[in-house]
Amino acid sequence: MAWVMDCSMAGALGLPDERSDLAEEFLRIILAEAEVWVPPLWWYEMSNLLVTAMRRKQLTQATAEHLHELYASLPLVTDAPPTPVISGAIRRIAIQHRLSAYDAAYMELALRLGIGLATLDRDLKRVAKSSGVPLFGMD
Repeated sequence: MAWVMDCSMAGALGLPDERSDLAEEFLRIILAEAEVWVPPLWWYEMSNLLVTAMRRKQLTQATAEHLHELYASLPLVTDAPPTPVISGAIRRIAIQHRLSAYDAAYMELALRLGIGLATLDRDLKRVAKSSGVPLFGMD
């Protein structure tokens, strides 16, 4: 199955304080068989996650660089930059479901492609459930 992965799931793969069994299971699936999509925003968010973790002394610069290389080596498909139509859909999803536009970008991508969502974010899980989007780890 194909999935959209958000930064909460990706962060749990690399940050010691955010480790998750569900994220570890997702990593095994990514490496084995899954097609995993991310919006272009994902790369900015991941960079920010690593910078923030360094500032909080959760990671050294060397570890952050290593994690960046690991994330870059994952078999991810980065969606094209949003068009005005996609941007409008993101805005509508954000308004309707009380999400940030950033979180709505993941939901829009999952809805547009008709694929599941891999997230640990409570609000995204809530919206995925109400929108009929399959969630990784939820049977």
